[in-house]
Amino acid sequence: MPAITSDARLLAEELRTPLRRIYRQLRRDANDDGIPPLRKQLLIAIIDHPGIGVGDLARQENLRSPTISGHINAMVAAGLVKRTEPASGDRRRVGLIATAQANDAIEAHRKRRTDRLAQALANLPPESRHAIRAAIPALNELDL
Repeated sequence: MPAITSDARLLAEELRTPLRRIYRQLRRDANDDGIPPLRKQLLIAIIDHPGIGVGDLARQENLRSPTISGHINAMVAAGLVKRTEPASGDRRRVGLIATAQANDAIEAHRKRRTDRLAQALANLPPESRHAIRAAIPALNELDL
């Protein structure tokens, strides 16, 4: 692993503030639909990995299984998640799938965030939008 240069440290400090502000502004609208942010995060993971088990979801999201189980139970009760029948003989291994209601809610959430970001970008001068567009490949290379 290469040593952290003073240039890299300065850039990280400069980048952290606008990223935090952008993230905070995008999260502001996150509860419009009544689904808490953590549950949205879990729904997105379930949508991306249909049939994922609670244990695998907990490991992926770096949370404890009992924490995940409580949220899953609430999302099942709300009609956002369904448990699948075990594929093998192991009755403890139940997969999770998002319902159509959950898929619609996440799609609407993504659209609201995209629209909010698009409006903010539209308010920028063309040279600022160009600079942001030019930075995207480098930002995609970051491995955090």
